[in-house]
Amino acid sequence: MQEATEVVVVEDDPTVREAVGAYLRANGYAVSSFGDGVSARTALRDSVPDVVIVDRMLPGISGDELCRDLRAFSDVPIMMLTALGQVDDRIEGFEFGVDDYLAKPFSLRELLMRVGALVRRSQVVQASAGEVRAGVFAIDPLRRRVWVRGEEIALTGREYDLLHFLVRNDDRAFGREEILREAWGWSYGDASTVTVHVRRLREKIEEDPRDPIHLRTEWGVGYRFSAQGGHS
Repeated sequence: MQEATEVVVVEDDPTVREAVGAYLRANGYAVSSFGDGVSARTALRDSVPDVVIVDRMLPGISGDELCRDLRAFSDVPIMMLTALGQVDDRIEGFEFGVDDYLAKPFSLRELLMRVGALVRRSQVVQASAGEVRAGVFAIDPLRRRVWVRGEEIALTGREYDLLHFLVRNDDRAFGREEILREAWGWSYGDASTVTVHVRRLREKIEEDPRDPIHLRTEWGVGYRFSAQGGHS
């Protein structure tokens, strides 16, 4: 018998926490719930689930700090819940390694769909097991490892998926919605997360992130990747 997908819910509002937990359990998920960041952090260090849903405003430690701590040792998909709806707040959450974002109040059905999308994306097995080489980049899809100019770099799961997609589509321009769909398999989502991940990826692969030669902005379109480098 296949084991249920495990979800950890970290939410200090007991009404929201219980509603989310009950809805996910009713749809086949195994759910563990925590009302504060400290107890959740302790539990997550012992056992990492398939998905983490975390409220941004938590007692003890914030959701941002919990996400940053979790990202130090795991690429588990993270969804952040928050009452803060401004664009800058969403972008800040992505900076801490969040994969998806849902503003309160939200539909439980939408949350369920987003959790399902995160699970499906995390379970995708790379089709190619052979090493990919392009310019200064080398990628081992089987072990999800990346080298740039001969040095291995550490990437989050979303950053790896983005770079692998771009390398396989060298010198093609993509809009942010296309990247959401093609690189991460999301049929919907906040396009601002693409901007955040592009910036973070540039900091890791470019010699001068302020003047990128590989991952360039294509004005009016989105982004274009060139393994060989250079400016258009």
